[in-house]
Amino acid sequence: MASKVSGEVCGTCEGRTYVIERQGDRAHARVCSCSVRCPLCEGRGFTYEVKEQTFSAKVGPKRYEVLVPCVCQHRAKRVALFNEIGLPGVTSHASFENYRAANEAQDRARNLAMHFSHHFDKAGVNKGFMLSGPVGTGKTHLLAATLKHLVLELGLAARYVEISLLYATIRRGFQEGKSGGEIIGPLSDVAVLAIDEMGKGRGSQFEMETLDELIARRYNAGRTTLFATNYSLEPERRASRAAAPAGYHRPAEDAKSALREQELLRERVGERIYSRLCEMCTFVEMPKDTPDRRRLIQEADMRPGPPPTGSRGTGR
Repeated sequence: MASKVSGEVCGTCEGRTYVIERQGDRAHARVCSCSVRCPLCEGRGFTYEVKEQTFSAKVGPKRYEVLVPCVCQHRAKRVALFNEIGLPGVTSHASFENYRAANEAQDRARNLAMHFSHHFDKAGVNKGFMLSGPVGTGKTHLLAATLKHLVLELGLAARYVEISLLYATIRRGFQEGKSGGEIIGPLSDVAVLAIDEMGKGRGSQFEMETLDELIARRYNAGRTTLFATNYSLEPERRASRAAAPAGYHRPAEDAKSALREQELLRERVGERIYSRLCEMCTFVEMPKDTPDRRRLIQEADMRPGPPPTGSRGTGR
């Protein structure tokens, strides 16, 4: 969105004309105080635009003015659209610029999300992306940065949902007399949907049927969907860890941890859904040893000496 016409850059919004803040558990946008009263229309909401058209070959082209909605009206609409996304409050700061990549895969994930955002075709079909990696590697950060750009810069309608919370919302809806379709419907129809924590849950019949319906609706309609998951995108399980030394029994908790590390997304969501995801998305997987940035920050804070400098975000 356009910055102030005076050419001065606001110290609050840095020329974006809007501010994103944490409001409770959600990220919330508002028009910056520097742009509440629009300098272009002076608060009227409309401006004149000069157009040229030929009404008569004899007279030739003729210029005239028409009254059109001011850019501030588009800004207000996009801010309202942003507040319908449902982004977590912890992502209010998230941008492509403050994402910190620790390895090539993270750099590739950021570049993929940026390219997707800046080359989105509003009139065409856009292939989504799937980000896989350990916790704390910035997957939700990149989803949030992508949705911010699509909504605030392109004016698209978008939604964000964490899959386990969607299941909980539908269960509560049943108690209120709502059907699952009433809740899934808006998520099926929105231009861009981001599904976080893909594969999470108990794997019950209800969860699988809900996920299958949502993916099927969006797949059949050719709508763009983005995903993030902690589960591996590898087609097959890798060989298990080396056997324990003779006479040594691995603790039960270690065995469970080793099993979780080998879990694949295709096993969590089933072959039907996974096959559709392969067509709907470009996959990027971050290595298992990608550092958890939240832990790095915490460990740095615990060390003696001055506090660390720089951005504190790539979060989830």
